[in-house]
Amino acid sequence: MLVDSHCHLTFPDFKEDLPDIFARAAASDIGLMLTISTKLAEAPLVQSLADAHEQIYCTVGVHPHEAETDAGVTANQLVDLAQHSKTVGIGETGLDYFYEHSPREEQRTAFRAHIAASRETQLPLIVHARDADDEIIDILQDEYRQGAFPGVIHCFSSGRALAEAALDIGFYISLSGILTFKTAQELRDITKDVPLDRLLVETDAPYLAPVPKRGKRNEPSFVTHTAACLAELKGVDADELAAVTTENFFRLFDKVPPIAKS
Repeated sequence: MLVDSHCHLTFPDFKEDLPDIFARAAASDIGLMLTISTKLAEAPLVQSLADAHEQIYCTVGVHPHEAETDAGVTANQLVDLAQHSKTVGIGETGLDYFYEHSPREEQRTAFRAHIAASRETQLPLIVHARDADDEIIDILQDEYRQGAFPGVIHCFSSGRALAEAALDIGFYISLSGILTFKTAQELRDITKDVPLDRLLVETDAPYLAPVPKRGKRNEPSFVTHTAACLAELKGVDADELAAVTTENFFRLFDKVPPIAKS
């Protein structure tokens, strides 16, 4: 079994064919999917989708792109939303200085609010990082000194320094279809040095479809291609890679009940 540890199943891209997407995921042995919240108004949608499907869990949070729209989001709001039984993570949050759809200061403030919620609930923080590695490192280290919190750098495509800083505070690294891109040799080189027991796989669907599906709308079943690339990179077979990354997911997202083995 594989887990798609980060996707956006409530996005309009999936409105017409969710049953088919779930069927293809099941046929590809994708046992669980974690659908991610990007703004406060989305929380009821991700939570209702998780409630409706045994194989889906969700998070609550405000993407850095939405930090201006949801300016003033508080840790208390996030903690309250996280009481939902199938809400198992906080985010995605972080900093995005590439697009800068929201002012940097509002991104920083929201990021720290999410960290406080993660620290209080001990639910994993899902971090989005783009063109802001140094500042993300500074904030994570500063906040970690105030109290530990679990987390993951999702869709990792940053530099080695962020990977090492994240691993140092116990975080996990999640890899998307970017790992399969011809232009991603630096990412593959960094990934070789990340311990296998700290790796997750994801799609970030509907974005970033892996080779050989690049250019198509991404979906959870495509995570098998990223997993195959990662297995080859780490020198393990596909079954071992699936077992380890799934075990890693359950260790990090420990609010998710384990699946009974048949």
